[in-house]
Amino acid sequence: MNILLADDDPVVTASLKIILEATGEVTVLGIGNSGNEAVELFREIRPDILLMDIRMGEMTGISAAKTILSEFPEARILFLTTFSDDDYIRDALKIGAKGYILKQDFEGIVSALKAVLQGKTVFCSDITERIAGLMVGNVPVSADFDCKGYGIGEKELEIIEKVSLGHCNKEIASELHLSEGTVRNYISNILMKLDLRDRTQLAVFYYERIKP
Repeated sequence: MNILLADDDPVVTASLKIILEATGEVTVLGIGNSGNEAVELFREIRPDILLMDIRMGEMTGISAAKTILSEFPEARILFLTTFSDDDYIRDALKIGAKGYILKQDFEGIVSALKAVLQGKTVFCSDITERIAGLMVGNVPVSADFDCKGYGIGEKELEIIEKVSLGHCNKEIASELHLSEGTVRNYISNILMKLDLRDRTQLAVFYYERIKP
């Protein structure tokens, strides 16, 4: 897979490049040392995945990701950082990042990249346990969510719940006795009805508006 690295510490990016390419599964097409460089390089390179830090000079990773996703909605952005602040995690989820992992979990980076390439969202265990609490925030969660108001049927609601739990299409298909193609169609229709961009935003919607 082809990736772009962005981190304001040149030692970190140099080390990551060596370690990731040594696996034989990753090619680093470019390295940026700021949010601005990440945006410019993404436009030029169009990598499979952007692996980016949160805190960087001039432009934060969050701001860079917003800019990139506004131009390239299908961009896969995985945050790799030392910071597990609630605000950063919440922002990463809401803008549609494909994952948020900590540098302390160094050995799991390649696995996380593979999962993101397959369309999954990835969060380290510490963060996964906090996501539900983070997403309710100050938004009232309704146990009487009006499915019909959004044109959401019972089967679609089941699929939304499974997506929010991180299940991939193959797992959902097996659990609900559907084909993967049918699940893909369901999810596309759900995203259209709710005016959402991707599975991550769908999970956010579930925790904010549906989960009792």
